[in-house]
Amino acid sequence: MDSPFLKSVFADKFADNTNDVSVYASPGRINLIGEHTDYNGGFVFPGTVEQGIMAVIAPNSLDRVRAYSLDLDDYAQWELNDTEGPAATCFRFVYGIMRELKERGIDIKGFDTVFAGDVPLGAGMSSSAALESCFAFGLNDLFKQGEGISKWDMVLAGQATEHKYIGTNCGIMDQFASVFGKKGSLMRLDCRSREFEYFPFAPQGYKLVLVNSCVKHELAGSPYNDRRRSCENVVKAIQSLYPDRQVETLRDCTWDDLNKVKSLCTQEDLQRATFVLGEKDRVLAVCDALIRNDYEEVGRQMYLTHNGLSKDYEVSCEELDFLNDIAKACGVTGSRIMGGGFGGCTINLVKDDMYDCFIQTVTEKYEGKYHITPKIINVVIGDGSRKIQ
Repeated sequence: MDSPFLKSVFADKFADNTNDVSVYASPGRINLIGEHTDYNGGFVFPGTVEQGIMAVIAPNSLDRVRAYSLDLDDYAQWELNDTEGPAATCFRFVYGIMRELKERGIDIKGFDTVFAGDVPLGAGMSSSAALESCFAFGLNDLFKQGEGISKWDMVLAGQATEHKYIGTNCGIMDQFASVFGKKGSLMRLDCRSREFEYFPFAPQGYKLVLVNSCVKHELAGSPYNDRRRSCENVVKAIQSLYPDRQVETLRDCTWDDLNKVKSLCTQEDLQRATFVLGEKDRVLAVCDALIRNDYEEVGRQMYLTHNGLSKDYEVSCEELDFLNDIAKACGVTGSRIMGGGFGGCTINLVKDDMYDCFIQTVTEKYEGKYHITPKIINVVIGDGSRKIQ
């Protein structure tokens, strides 16, 4: 993204606005390990990338917002007291953040904005959270009184925007990563307590690369809700055995607990819980491995996660399993599905001297089997929400 170009577009679209402009940016994210653990009270391990959303914002003298999406070449405006908001989804993110910040005490005035992004769509890198976080950070900076709201309030404003104005019942990982990201570091977030810790991530001799399958399967029913319900069923079974214990999510359960409720649960529910408990252990194992600078162990845990997501949680698909198999055959250190599943990307930890061969092989074999060219996205860990100028 180029801020001078975005500012020139702003000057063209809003020639009547002579106020000084400000430029803000928020990144997309990757998640090294820890899938489907957020709603189970577990750990996730995200980091932010260099790709993201950039917005030019300036107050206007009007009681309305005027917004232009450069990527979609689309324009919308709405009054500050509008209770319905715009119809187009990209503008509803901006509208929702504006409303949520007002509820948190920020005296939002009329403003003009132009925004654009370079987060690859369909790659599971959370472009929507980047957009929410960019405007949460920017509007807080422009209109705050005193210290304004905290970074955690920005995260929660983004989550509330998804819930109330988009209709997506998401967790907090994506917004958290976008706001709190730190160059050269991944973050271990405890989704139950919201405590987090930075872990340096600058592997010498390795690259982190996404391979986008460019497919997304829409399955009948509600696969995510079904899996969440399975986890809750196991928790209820454990609660029935231990009524005096505080067991709220699978985070509070042990392998021994799971063994004791085998006769009370369906095989499918047990499979889902088996993955979640294993993933909880794997995130902590990766943290320990990073402290030791042991990237081979990081990679081993990534393969275990993919196997669990494919076989126990059953959120993989033929294309993603094929990409994982190619990575393993090429000797890639670690590879797994990244994101909710049923399509999207694999995330791969690749030795430098193996990188060119892997990219050539995975591209040729995937094209040969599916007649689709996979998209290769090299990952560089960048900073979180910030003011550019």
